Amino acid sequence: MTLIDDAQLAARLVTEAARLASEMRTTGLEVARKTSVSDVVTDADHAAERLVVETLTRERPDDGLLGEEGTEAAGTSGRRWVIDPVDGTYNFASGSDYWCSAIALTDGDVAVLGAVAHHATGTVWVGGPDLPTTANGQPLDGRQDAELAGLSVASYLHPSGIGHENVREPFLRAASGAATLRMLGSGSMDLVGVATGRIGAWFQHSTPAWDWLPGAAIVAGAGCSAVQREVGGLLWSAAGPPTATREIVERLTGEDR
Repeated sequence: MTLIDDAQLAARLVTEAARLASEMRTTGLEVARKTSVSDVVTDADHAAERLVVETLTRERPDDGLLGEEGTEAAGTSGRRWVIDPVDGTYNFASGSDYWCSAIALTDGDVAVLGAVAHHATGTVWVGGPDLPTTANGQPLDGRQDAELAGLSVASYLHPSGIGHENVREPFLRAASGAATLRMLGSGSMDLVGVATGRIGAWFQHSTPAWDWLPGAAIVAGAGCSAVQREVGGLLWSAAGPPTATREIVERLTGEDR
């Protein structure tokens, strides 16, 4: 099995998952709260994850599985598929189109590819460190390196985090270095935005694997940087052009002082 074969499968899986979720939304969703009023799950999330898992179990039976909605299987190949059936569920349940279906394939500890499907525009991005990122099969234009001060930066900060100094202070240091700040509600969509240049750079703390790995692989395939660093007991993730990403990390850690 080649990386191209896996990429084609990943593109098909996210396309089908996003289509199913969108179809279910048109007929009405069952929405449940997980950890907070903004952390929700719908019946479409569960159905789309089942669709992906059933296909992978059949077509990649030796690979491990990890899904946001509870799927977990060890596998025997050393590879693992990380699944986010609907990324941006609060947006999705609220009627916004800023959501996607996303998947990553890891080999050991390395994400070798990611795929993201944005159903509203019919766009599927696929890429990885050794797989130049494409949008619907067409290569992306390369991004130029840039400093953080000239870029927008997307992030996410739950209101409960504002009261914690180890969250608030690194966040403020990083955010204050950018030209403007965006909070849009889907990590994978944000990271695709970094790969395409629609968003300058991105950072967030405590990002789950399914919110980080698909987009990080696509960012890497677009020639940008995607890194993680522990600061104050929290794992922060950052992505963007190399210079901007380095500046974000320096600001998060306080090394820019």
